[in-house]
Amino acid sequence: MSFNIALSGINASQKDLDVTANNISNVKTTGFKQSRAEFADVYATSIFNAGNTKVGDGVLTSSVAQQFSQGTLDFTENSLDMAISGNGFFATTDGLGSRDMTYTRSGAFKLNEDKFIVDNQGNYLQGYQVDRNSGTNSSTALATTQPIRIPDVAGAPQSTDNIFTAFNVDARRSPIDGTANPFDPETPSTYHSSTSATIYDSLGESHTLSTYYVKRGNNQWDVYATFDGDEIDLSPTGTATSTPAARNSVNGYSGLEINFLGSGEPDVPAGQITFDPGSIDLSGNNADGDPYLDNGADAQTVQFNFQDLSGTTSPTQFASDFEVTNLDQDGSTVGRLTNVDIDKAGLIAATYSNGDVQYLGQVAIVRFANEQGLTQIGSTKWRESIDSGEPLAGEANTGTFGGIEASALENSNVNLTKELVDLITAQRNFQANSRSLEVNNTINQTILQIR
Repeated sequence: MSFNIALSGINASQKDLDVTANNISNVKTTGFKQSRAEFADVYATSIFNAGNTKVGDGVLTSSVAQQFSQGTLDFTENSLDMAISGNGFFATTDGLGSRDMTYTRSGAFKLNEDKFIVDNQGNYLQGYQVDRNSGTNSSTALATTQPIRIPDVAGAPQSTDNIFTAFNVDARRSPIDGTANPFDPETPSTYHSSTSATIYDSLGESHTLSTYYVKRGNNQWDVYATFDGDEIDLSPTGTATSTPAARNSVNGYSGLEINFLGSGEPDVPAGQITFDPGSIDLSGNNADGDPYLDNGADAQTVQFNFQDLSGTTSPTQFASDFEVTNLDQDGSTVGRLTNVDIDKAGLIAATYSNGDVQYLGQVAIVRFANEQGLTQIGSTKWRESIDSGEPLAGEANTGTFGGIEASALENSNVNLTKELVDLITAQRNFQANSRSLEVNNTINQTILQIR
């Protein structure tokens, strides 16, 4: 029996050495969780044995339990690298239509050839669907997750329908006589200030719309426009201006007259905060007889709004330099992916070269009632088991779910110093059990040599 006891000790020491060596070998494995060999004594008796004289039958390995403590974070240059700070796992599948989930703490993700976020083995990261504009999540059920895709272009172009602008014209400027010096965009002395905005046609091609501001009298200004350097009519659409149209330019193109009060605020009817918008028709021809849009794009009309996008800021006339305080337009060209941001809740926002920002999904986070019950499958991945319980999905950084750190990876939680000490201890234990086996062998030899 003593041989078996010593042998069980050797086997246990060998298991301890194996576990410690495995921990040390994975000290740089991203998302790795160290294991601990847990042992139990073997004790067997019967009703006819004297329990107070029973020695025991050795030792056995009761479990090799993984320790899911937090590893340190390593910050990287890759925006798709992710680490979970706290409780939870990433969910992945091996195919686009697969629901065979595996779970990992290793967040070394990248894009595959189809622009899906995948890990080093090509498994697809799962995420919740969100509204592209607001990022609102509609469901946190694991059954509704889908692989997350990051397209490198942002949809079809959108022609510009509106320009929103607010500005201050300088009340100190001297008026220019429109009869003696009619507006001419080629002659800076015929206007006081100018600014430009980029607008887009239906094909996504960009064009430059420039506006010019000319003081005609006390509190009275004319606004003129050019499109890609060619003069174009800026027509009124309402009655807020004091006259239907301003004086014509030197080439006969009309501008828009706007008037201010002595307070510097727009002179408009009661209940109205700004001037009625102007209108620019791009369906016609320029002075050379060529179409304003000569690339085959659809005809369009651009409304020129004297306010910001929210409708709270309007033009002013104060005794200060000309300043554009707001300039926006609602068109866009085809955008190319320029940046990807991931917040602590796992919400993925893609920024495109046309200024468009789209929310593409929210990384799913999964936790288990008993993490140590998960089944290891290699590559720092686990599957659910009866012991682990069913996966519970949720949003990162809420409740008991950990937050997501973008551009970071979770290091192995192996403490190398402790493992080296454990290695020495396991080696000593192996040697001691070997010595016990050797002593038992010597005793047996002595008994066999008795005459």
